Amino acid sequence: MNQPHTTQPAAAEGRSVQDYLDETPVWGDGTPVSSAPLTAMQWRIWGLAAAGKFFEGLVVFMTGVALPLIAEEFGMSAFQHGLVGAASLLGILVGALTLGGLADHFGRKLMFIVEMVIFILFLALLATAPSFWWLLTFLFGVGLALGCDYPTAHLVISESIPSNARGRLVLAAFAFQAVGALVGTAIGYLILSFVPDIGAWRLMYASAIIPGIIVLVGRFFVTESSHWLAAMGRVSDAEAQMRLLLKRKPDYPKSVKLKVKAHHHHAHKERHLGTLFKVKNRRATILASVPWFLQDLSTYGIGIFTPTILAAAIGEHRSSVSHEVSDIIANDLLAAKGAGFIDLLLLVGMIVAVLLADRVGRIPLQILGFFGCAAGLLIASFSTNYEGGMQLTLIYIGFMLFNLMTNIGPNAQTYLLAGEVFPTHVRGLGAGFAAAAAKIGAVITAFLFPILLADIGTQILLYILAGTSLLGAWVTWRFQIETTGKSLEDMGQ
Repeated sequence: MNQPHTTQPAAAEGRSVQDYLDETPVWGDGTPVSSAPLTAMQWRIWGLAAAGKFFEGLVVFMTGVALPLIAEEFGMSAFQHGLVGAASLLGILVGALTLGGLADHFGRKLMFIVEMVIFILFLALLATAPSFWWLLTFLFGVGLALGCDYPTAHLVISESIPSNARGRLVLAAFAFQAVGALVGTAIGYLILSFVPDIGAWRLMYASAIIPGIIVLVGRFFVTESSHWLAAMGRVSDAEAQMRLLLKRKPDYPKSVKLKVKAHHHHAHKERHLGTLFKVKNRRATILASVPWFLQDLSTYGIGIFTPTILAAAIGEHRSSVSHEVSDIIANDLLAAKGAGFIDLLLLVGMIVAVLLADRVGRIPLQILGFFGCAAGLLIASFSTNYEGGMQLTLIYIGFMLFNLMTNIGPNAQTYLLAGEVFPTHVRGLGAGFAAAAAKIGAVITAFLFPILLADIGTQILLYILAGTSLLGAWVTWRFQIETTGKSLEDMGQ
């Protein structure tokens, strides 16, 4: 029986980092095998990166359950509601733009560790916040860590795996944002059930501290990106890290000899924000940032304030002006259950995205998803023309379609594209800038959504968001760069 084997060019010839990552076995008669199994180190990197996305979904969406309790404890106004909703998102914006870009200067691994230290520190402080303004400060700090994670988690995965698996593995990790959203809602519900107290929100945030410490320890034991090391001219270090990354039993490859492309040697001279707007990178910057901004306008507004919209539709919004603890908690439990049911479609959509990203392509899925989001928002907007069961049915159908299509399309693909379309030496900066642009949309929505709900009503607000989704589809089509199956070393060339 033929056994698969691999063939490797003579070491003296040298190969690129991606050549080593993309190499697949060949049967004895010369028939190639479609893929090689990932090593233990590659899976470790993937799992620890997925954990970061899980924590983002957990904390951001848990805020939707915690908010009524926080509002009661600190006597918050509608304006202060908006500040709480926007604080962590503003932190993500700043973290993605500032800390995320540091991965291009100091390496992927260091920032992978630093972001988790920041996350744990501010999460512990958040759970003990003594006042409203300290609460905002600590939420911002948690957001800084999550913002750094946007580019860093993507890069540590995408720069350590084969090109033909990059899409599905990056998105499979990103799917843990949806898992975190579900778990965050569930934890909020369970804690409220067993601890029906205004201060229960503190336990919600504290529940992530110990898991965070476990992930932090694990991140000390991963390899540095050989792509980044090679781009910095540290070829011998890149070869050593590649051997650790691809360590198998039996050992293969037995030696690593890298051939670094000439343009890498001076890459460190062009790592500043202006580089993203030079002619060779401008199209990538527009594609990575503008659709993501438009997508986050609706995704975070719907995600965070679904409980509020549901409670209003069911007629339970009377608790928003009630200061009876039992009323507030009962309403919060009801909204948490409804939001959790709708959020299930986030996970379903992400599973579909994982299955299709490397087959259908990023651009077609993003365009289709934007159209689906617009359709879902329009269906939900029609609910204002009805009362009772029909009103609730249209809200559920509309929001469930929106959640499904956003994770098949723009919520998944914008994240994926942002970490792929830039050259290695500014990949962290480019992905961080795109994430920051997206969070500008999220901050705007989180702050203005409760105000606009009161001032212009649900229907007009949903019309506006449907329009931004259609605009996102057009921008994606106009500035498209398809990265499916392409080597990261070819990006920006």
